[in-house]
Amino acid sequence: MGNQQSAHLREVADGAWAWLQPNGSWGLSNAGLVVDGEQSLLVDTLFDLPRTAAMLAAMKQVSPAAGSVDTLVNTHANGDHCWGNSLAGAGQIVASRRGAEEMVELPPQKLAMLLKAGRALDSLGPLRPALGRFLGAIGLQKGAWLADAAPFALRCFGDFDFGGLEVCPPTRTFEGRLELSVGDRKVVLHEVGPAHTRGDVVVHVPDADLIYTGDILFADAHPVVWEGPVANWIEACDLILDLGVTTVVPGHGKLSDASAVRSVRDYLVHVDAEARLRHAAGMSAHD
Repeated sequence: MGNQQSAHLREVADGAWAWLQPNGSWGLSNAGLVVDGEQSLLVDTLFDLPRTAAMLAAMKQVSPAAGSVDTLVNTHANGDHCWGNSLAGAGQIVASRRGAEEMVELPPQKLAMLLKAGRALDSLGPLRPALGRFLGAIGLQKGAWLADAAPFALRCFGDFDFGGLEVCPPTRTFEGRLELSVGDRKVVLHEVGPAHTRGDVVVHVPDADLIYTGDILFADAHPVVWEGPVANWIEACDLILDLGVTTVVPGHGKLSDASAVRSVRDYLVHVDAEARLRHAAGMSAHD
């Protein structure tokens, strides 16, 4: 897993930046900043308060407008894109209606409790698998699952600090398409979910040929289809390609261009077609 020090701010167009967190693994998401004059728009916050604070401090160094965020856009409801909202002090927080509804369903405290239990179970060492089998044998399936999942959860999320987090939900929601102003600049939000989550949004900055995709794009990583259907995700990729952008800031992974979007689109088309063939042949999901 990457560390906080490897994260960095990169200018991707005039008055636009990307906050990039190599290596883009679990929870290591990207974010963005768009400014014009004294106005600013922040695209997403991060998984915990220390990482969000470091990002905001770096943004203030490159633009005074970042010191007072006018608009914060959350591309979707996963915590690594919105749990740092409280630090932004934004004048308004914008998300799709479905994204806003989903955002309040998983409090940060639940993940913090999972990690606490995971650390306790992991401390058992070689006894942990035996405990999992025992819990399963006596019908405590949730306990058995937790015992089995503890090492994975710690590997994915153990470096994050979930203390002091609270859900800071959107103050403005929309459906379909929403045009915002950042000074004299136009920023267009397109709702493309349900795909990765129920309410995915991409953020297009037309005058910069730039788009922030949220988790519609995992650059050089496998897309995570929490929600689907896959057809919606393919349509989202088509929308991005039709916009003709030259710079693509993915939700996870390296700064990209349209070729990365096309690669994910073609992969999803392939998976969809092959899965349908196997379903029609009567194969089980596992097979």
